[in-house]
Amino acid sequence: MSVAENYREIEERVRAACARSGRDPKNVTLIAVSKTKPVSMLMEAYDAGARVFGENKVQEITEKVPAMPKDAKFHMIGHLQTNKIGQVIDKVSLIHSVDSLHLAEKIEKEAAKRDLIMDILLEVNVAREESKYGFFLEEVIPALETIGKYPHLHVKGLMTIAPNVENAEENRIHFKNLYQLYVDIKSKNIDNGTMSALSMGMTGDFEVAVEEGATMIRVGTGIFGSRQMGESK
Repeated sequence: MSVAENYREIEERVRAACARSGRDPKNVTLIAVSKTKPVSMLMEAYDAGARVFGENKVQEITEKVPAMPKDAKFHMIGHLQTNKIGQVIDKVSLIHSVDSLHLAEKIEKEAAKRDLIMDILLEVNVAREESKYGFFLEEVIPALETIGKYPHLHVKGLMTIAPNVENAEENRIHFKNLYQLYVDIKSKNIDNGTMSALSMGMTGDFEVAVEEGATMIRVGTGIFGSRQMGESK
């Protein structure tokens, strides 16, 4: 199937997951994860309706942003090194992967220098995997209380990368736990943002994530197909 057909099929599956859980599909943003893919493939997705693209490498963002239509938005979804912040801060509309207070502080300083406000999500390591970055569930509220004092950061919500599992149902508990924290934070009004975004779910488990309240899903392989031989992860 073509990229356009894949994109429309994912949209249809999102609609079905929303119908099962009594949600409005308009409240779920499909992020086309385009890492390692050429601009020509991004344009196929764009022509099928994609307007938000997720990248995990700074170099790819700096190359692709100027090559895409102006209304295409890019999100940084990969681990962001502090020495690369300046290269992406004016090119992405959202950073999903703020995984430490140190990184938040560095983004704040760079945003202040540029006199802009950066929208961010806090990355949460819900399953407490040693191989993953992010705050543990119990660390999120204390982190928010600190980051909430930064005038150039706007906390839009939370993000997680769930474990890589064969059966998507195994991740339902992690999505439930993050959604519960998200709701708790909204009720406390402690952040300096709107707490309106919950980024969770990828190609293998996005339907479960949508059923559990995701407002953003990050789908790469499901849209663009498997990585080619020789492509980096």
